Amino acid sequence: MPHSVDFDIQHPHSARIWNYWLGGRDNYPVDRTVGGQMLALFPEMADIARAARAFLGRATRHLVGERGIRQILDIGTGLPTADNTHQVAQRIAPETRVVYVDNDPMVLAHARALLTSTPEGATEHIDADVRDPASILESAARTLDLAEPVALMLLGVIGHVADEEDPQGIVRELVAALAPGSFLVVNDGTNVLGTRPAASADETARAAALRLYAQSGAVPYIPRTPEFIARHFEGLELVEPGVVSTTLWRPDPSPGERPREVDSFCGVARKP
Repeated sequence: MPHSVDFDIQHPHSARIWNYWLGGRDNYPVDRTVGGQMLALFPEMADIARAARAFLGRATRHLVGERGIRQILDIGTGLPTADNTHQVAQRIAPETRVVYVDNDPMVLAHARALLTSTPEGATEHIDADVRDPASILESAARTLDLAEPVALMLLGVIGHVADEEDPQGIVRELVAALAPGSFLVVNDGTNVLGTRPAASADETARAAALRLYAQSGAVPYIPRTPEFIARHFEGLELVEPGVVSTTLWRPDPSPGERPREVDSFCGVARKP
């Protein structure tokens, strides 16, 4: 039976705005309008989007190529672009199984059409919200063997979970269900670098851009501190270099200068 798809094109959506910042075409006028207004306030947002995408590739290559991971649970998939998680993973190990999770109908429609697997591996797509980890785990278990190591990827999604919804409790519940030897991968926006002199984090250019985003009717995004992001990894074994600005996590070799930091932080850690 075909999947029913109901797109909301009256309100911007984070995945479609992200797609716009990355130069994609899978977005609507409302996404381009809000995304453009945000860039006018905080031009570095496009750099953050590109840095997040590059980190996804580096983390996936490390886990599949160097750590032997063959199962990935990617929550908050976003719209397909080049080098999606399963493509990076299955180039290294074609038997890798990947489950994508998102709750935006447009994301899911594109994913089901475009994110296809190698014959040796598997790719599945779940319609679920990160705030419902039990449902995610139940559905993921139809494709992944949760008794074996899994890489849990939470890239740019926890910022959409409000404090009162217990974001760290959600991460703990997801990690608790995974086998020893699994990995947690987190990348989320912060508000510690800023772009203009400011008396507080609430007065930075990024804060102004996120206020505009929330006022547009989109699901708000909450930038947090690197210390908050680091707490997701408590009880786990952090992979070097630890929790750092996204561009500084194992950057690809380059003869140029040290990568410029962006206002998002990331980390990868192993469950002992």
